[in-house]
This record gives sequence, structure tokens and C-alpha cells, in this order.
Amino acid sequence: MGSKRSMLKNGLGEMLEVLVPKAENFFDLFTGSGAVAGHVAQRFNIKVYAGDLQYYAAVLAASQIEQTEGFDAKSVAEKWIRAASQWLLEEIKGIGLPNALPEIYSTSELWRNAVYAGREYCNNLPSSFPLAKAYGGYYFSPMQAMVLDALRQSLPIDKNINVLAALIDAASDCAASPGHTAQPFGTKDTALPHLAKAWSKDVVQAATLALERIALNIAKIKGCALQTDALQLSEKLNEGDVAFIDPPYSEVQYSRFYHVLEAVAIGMVEDVKGVGRYPEIKCRPQSEFSRISQSAEAFNTLMIGVAASGAQAIVTFPSGDASNGLSGELVEEISSQYFHVRTRKISSIFSTMGGNSVNRDARSSATELVLHLVPK
Repeated sequence: MGSKRSMLKNGLGEMLEVLVPKAENFFDLFTGSGAVAGHVAQRFNIKVYAGDLQYYAAVLAASQIEQTEGFDAKSVAEKWIRAASQWLLEEIKGIGLPNALPEIYSTSELWRNAVYAGREYCNNLPSSFPLAKAYGGYYFSPMQAMVLDALRQSLPIDKNINVLAALIDAASDCAASPGHTAQPFGTKDTALPHLAKAWSKDVVQAATLALERIALNIAKIKGCALQTDALQLSEKLNEGDVAFIDPPYSEVQYSRFYHVLEAVAIGMVEDVKGVGRYPEIKCRPQSEFSRISQSAEAFNTLMIGVAASGAQAIVTFPSGDASNGLSGELVEEISSQYFHVRTRKISSIFSTMGGNSVNRDARSSATELVLHLVPK
């Protein structure tokens, strides 16, 4: 969740500057963090549609494309935090607070004991703390997780989506995990300092700062963010529209990497297990674009539909081989069957997220393929 932002400064932004002013509507079919959708909505007089399989992504996008006026983040935050504090005080009656954590530079043994004690404490919490029961003692300290629950249960009716987006942002910022939230830091001596640093973060402060940033997101025209499949969203395309297509490049379903943020967005968690505290796979959104046996066919079907609509498209994809069976070469080959292709390659740093067939480093220098497609 960072490659699109860097690409906007390194070639993609220039392409948008040329194409978007002439378009009727803009569609971000795999919106992710909403970076591209937000960029377009806040700079151009055009309606933006953004879609993603995961609800948390739709919420983040909505906070960037559906708001046409700013708001007083401070007063909204004060009301929100006050309600959350009251909720938490009521819920912990008879339970008691978790033990205080060791000093951040305490010994590994002290921290290891604190982690195990925290997990046991959270495991015994009532069902009114779904996030703490699932993730407390792992991705978050017990107190961080309980605060997340309190804030999630206390969303104000006014600015609900924007406040929820701030909470998702805060959870992402505070999660004790390397890069994407695929699994939390463990209890080995080498991992505990990272866990201690993450557990020391202030969830309320992170949410407040995020809300202040979100209050400044002002779309020129009110957009529409949806939790939907890219193929379904593409059916809304018409001639004169521009579609931005940045499909998955990992064989691992993206819902595995972002299940914590999805749980925060939904406000509930199915039974979790394993090191990563994952819900069962049937409880996580699945995309054909991440299945090796289906990715090429899914991309081909998508491109047929986009071309038939008469819309132009921008497609981005790593130029090399990806672990989901696609490659930059194959993406271009499929696209060229239905579109006239103008190709631009730009250097970019992007998260491999297990999707690079060469190595699995968290972040890797790569050449990103950017295609401007005009229907034949």
C-alpha cells in the first residue's frame, strides 16, 4: 500500500493529467488504499467511482472521494473519544484493566511474559471486545485492542465513514507487524523490540491525527465508493470514461494481508487461529485475479468488458513475472487484443507482498508497466 502513491509522482500522475480532464467519469476498479481515486477526485472536476472486494478499502476510498466539504476534526474527535471512554468504563466494570506493560527497553524475558499474560487476559474478555479477543496480545497490546473496540463501538452518526477510515488508518499505523498485516511480530528476542515499539503507540492519538488529515480531503465532485468485484463495477463503464486497472499480482489472497483492517472496518471477527490470527479462508474475500489457474482468464474477461464499453483504460502491473501467473508481458499481450496500446515503463519501489516470483523481500525495486489503452 504505497506503490500507487509513488507512481503518482513518477509517471502515472502525468498520464492522469492528460486523460482525466477529457473524461466523463473515472473508475478505479481495484482501489486498495484509494490513493489514485483520491488523487483524481481532489484535483479534477469529475465523478470518481472506486471499488474493492474488501470493505476496509471501500471505506478508505470513500473518505477521499465522497466528501465535498471539510469539517472540524477536533470537535468530531472530542465527541468520538468521549463516547468511547464512557463505553470502555462501563464495559470493564468487574473485569479490571490489563497489567501495565514493561518499559520499552526492558529485557526480552519481561516482554515475553507480558505478551503471554496479555494474550491470556484478552482471551478471557467478554464478546463485547471482538477485536481484543482476536488480536489483543498479538497485533496490539491488550489496552490498544480494547481502545480499538471502544472506538469502533462509538462511531458518531455524523461523519461515520470518515471516522471509521481514521480508525482503520490508526489500526494500520499501530499494528505490530512487519509491513502488511499478514502476521504479528512473535516473541523471539529479535522480534520483541519491534513489538514493544508498536505496542507503545497511542491508538487515540493516531486516530485523531488521521481524522485531521481526512478532514482535508475535499473532492471536486461527490464520488462513489463500493465494496464490489472489479468485473461488476466495470459494467457501469461507458464511452468517454477512463478506467484505472491495477490488478492483484500475488497468488496469496489480499484478504490475508489485510484481515485485521477488514475486522476493524466491519467491527467483528470470525473465529481466528494460527500465528497470523486469520479467520477461515471462507470468511475472507477471494479474488479470481489471485488464483494462478484463473488470473489470466479473469483479466481477459475484464479487458473484453472494458473495451466493449468504449472506455479508455490505464493498466499498471509489474513488468516481470508475478506469483499469481500474470506478468507484465502477458498483461500487455491480452490488452493488445482489444485495445491500441501506448506503453510507458517507470521505475518504482513497490511492496512485493509475496507476489514477486524472483524473491519475497517486503519491498523491492522493480520496473512498473503503465499502459494507456484506447479501444480498437
